Amino acid sequence: MEIREERASSGGEIVIALPSGQVRRYPAGTTAAAVADSIRPGLRAKAAAARLDGRLVDLGQPLPGGGALELLLPESPEALELLRRSAAHVLAHALGQLYGDAAVQLGSCFASADGFGCDVLLAEPIGAGELARIEKEMERIVAEDLPFSRMELGRSEAEERLAERGESLQLELLRERADDGPIELYAHGRFEAVEAGPLLPSTGRLKALRLMSVAGAYWRGDSERPMLQRIHGAAFWKKAQLGEHLERLEEARRRDHRKLGKELGLFLFTEEAPGMPFYLPRGMAVRTALEDFSRRLQLRRGYEEVRTPLLMNRRLWEESGHWDHYQDQMYFCDVDGSPYALKPMNCPGHMLIFGSRLRSYRELPLRLAEFGQVHRHEFSGALSGMMRVRSFCQDDAHLFVRPDQIGEEIGRVMELIDDTYGAFGFTYRMELSTRPQDSMGSEELWEQAEGALRDVLVRRGADYRLNAGDGAFYGPKIDYHVLDALGRSWQCGTIQLDFQMPDKFDLGYVGEDGARHRPVVIHRAVYGSIDRFLGILTEHFAGAFPMWLAPVQARVLPVSEAQREAAERMRERLVEAGLRADTDSRSEKLGSRIRDAQLAKVPYMLVVGAAEAEAGRAAVRSRGGGDLGAMELEAFLQLAAKEIMPEIG
Repeated sequence: MEIREERASSGGEIVIALPSGQVRRYPAGTTAAAVADSIRPGLRAKAAAARLDGRLVDLGQPLPGGGALELLLPESPEALELLRRSAAHVLAHALGQLYGDAAVQLGSCFASADGFGCDVLLAEPIGAGELARIEKEMERIVAEDLPFSRMELGRSEAEERLAERGESLQLELLRERADDGPIELYAHGRFEAVEAGPLLPSTGRLKALRLMSVAGAYWRGDSERPMLQRIHGAAFWKKAQLGEHLERLEEARRRDHRKLGKELGLFLFTEEAPGMPFYLPRGMAVRTALEDFSRRLQLRRGYEEVRTPLLMNRRLWEESGHWDHYQDQMYFCDVDGSPYALKPMNCPGHMLIFGSRLRSYRELPLRLAEFGQVHRHEFSGALSGMMRVRSFCQDDAHLFVRPDQIGEEIGRVMELIDDTYGAFGFTYRMELSTRPQDSMGSEELWEQAEGALRDVLVRRGADYRLNAGDGAFYGPKIDYHVLDALGRSWQCGTIQLDFQMPDKFDLGYVGEDGARHRPVVIHRAVYGSIDRFLGILTEHFAGAFPMWLAPVQARVLPVSEAQREAAERMRERLVEAGLRADTDSRSEKLGSRIRDAQLAKVPYMLVVGAAEAEAGRAAVRSRGGGDLGAMELEAFLQLAAKEIMPEIG
């Protein structure tokens, strides 16, 4: 308040409050760069931009007034984002320089989670072999240290400018903008583009760039529109950071679940069923172990497992609201003259189960769980191994509760998620996602639902961030993002609070007062998609699954043909004890078979020679610890028993 009063009375001055608590006066028209110079010599050279009263501004932009000013330094995530947007502008400039402005139409420049990119329409498509040449041109532009200059234009002037340059794609975006404010254009050298800003002070700040890939991308994601080329690159403040990033990418390639899935015989994909994985025996063993572990956790917490049909009448999806929000992602067929759809979600089936008979308040919470196969249409270009598929299994549950049970039941779900992720060594972060634009239901119910989730998070002292507008169409949600061994974030679990669907299906229960009441539904998934979770685990463990998940937990290796029968008897005993075990009795040398077992990432190898066969022992080798020495079979089983299933709470 004091700053606003001083600003109003200071005429040709503005009043700036610094993070240190200092309040300083500057002449009107002062830039953030000048403020940086006044604070400390050399600070301007480090700063990327500034934030004035929460709004980002360029360093060289005259400040529109006084307020609280904070300089964005390279440590800030926002500074890294604008570095990458600046790099995207340099990329677009380089393309125009190399191929001619008339041959390049810019769709968009963007920053991504790990880099930057441009969507461009080129007169002649380019391949990956051109990236080195483009990168060299970018380096030349960086070396020129061209300043990024910001211009504000009226809408008609901006449209005229883009039309003169033949930038029809940018012109299309500009004409769809709803606001009537000035249009920002950024220029450096001969290049200019519409950009919300801010950008770096100059191209010379871009010290660490690398172009990574080029691929096709439909304009605005619409397959009916032109196919553009998406050029993607990596950008960091320092070359050492770029080097570390490239090393992580190389490690990610080594861990790629598509590569490991083929090498380890887990799953495969075919042209006959794009986006629909085939589980091979070893992959099915891992998936079954995941399901069994989840079942154990759920049974201990009062869940009841159900199964609902894959194919149901269209009217069910219209009743649930999914028709309005998901019909473009659904698969349809005709059954006896009636329209049916493969389910994209399990929720409506569980609503039918609850509503199939009269319920009492004593039955609540009713916890229905299903490992349900669902189908959702994805464009072929969006498919990505197990991470993005068209058919997948959700570990769904729907908890039907009284309003007074919401907080306690969500807390129990959070404990279940903690126990599950803890078994894999995952840490996670949480997001509270609120009402989206295409939601259904009243504002009052949405506020009630969002408030209930927020209250649970606050009471439990949860560390979460707000993700405004990303809730489900029927209710707000808490999303869980797990962090893998490479530090990558994957959205897996979710807790969604739903006041809408019980109304849609007219669900009710008889309360203690004898009257009919409406339940509240908690939608819950822990793995999310079991298929995707398996892909994440494959990369997280680099295929070396923990003992309890490993498709083959122990392999028996006879030294020679003479020990084949003894080795087979040992395998049978291991299987009887509940282990997934096999025997490698091939004629290859023992060293070669041990190496094959290590490549297959088998946790334990049991070598049976003449002495071991006679004594009923095996020389045990572990995947990670080497030679464990000769062991009685029972002693090995005791060792293995400690690792066969993780402890559960």
